[in-house]
Parts: sequence; C-alpha cells; structure tokens
Amino acid sequence: MMLQNKNAIIYGAGGSLGGAVAKALAGAGAHVFLTGPNPGSIKKIFDEIIAAGGLAEIAIVDAFDEKAIDRHLQQVVSSAGTIDISFNAVGVDVVQNVPLTKYRPKIL
Repeated sequence: MMLQNKNAIIYGAGGSLGGAVAKALAGAGAHVFLTGPNPGSIKKIFDEIIAAGGLAEIAIVDAFDEKAIDRHLQQVVSSAGTIDISFNAVGVDVVQNVPLTKYRPKIL
C-alpha cells in the first residue's frame, strides 16, 4: 500500500470532506488520527475505517485552539513517532462578494 507506515492527522474528520479523505488515506495504508468537535460523527468514520481493515484513532480537538492542536500533535508524535500528513477540513461560513484580503471567517 502506498501510504503504509505513514501517519495522517485529519482535522474535521467527522464532516463529509474530512471523512472521505480519512477513509481514502486509511484505504491507502495510512494510520489516520481523526479529530473534530463531535464524537458521534468522528466515531462513525472510525467504525467505517476499522471495518475496512484500516488503522484509526480518535481525539476530540478544537482545531481553532492552537494549544489543543499542539498537545494533540505531541501526543501523536509520542505514540506514532511521526506526522507525515496533515489535512484540514474544518468548516467555516462562506461569505460571498468580500475580497479575500478583507475576509475574516466566522468560526462555526
């Protein structure tokens, strides 16, 4: 498998995009670390990955909290040794007709 022995953290893993990416990475052999604020949606993705024979772990992490991210990254490195892939699928409200340089996302 292409990503065997690789570790991937997916922020927002309980959403449709994050869940799809997590399942694809796990299907390619990566050990995926699923994060998000909603344990129920993350557990659903976890169960699907495990049922398909993949490796996954769950952590409730607020991706807008830098200290929480740092703690989680340290935990992953301590347990897995490396972080090879980081994917951010955290949702923010989209605002139309605002120049990107002036846009400040509202946290969901």
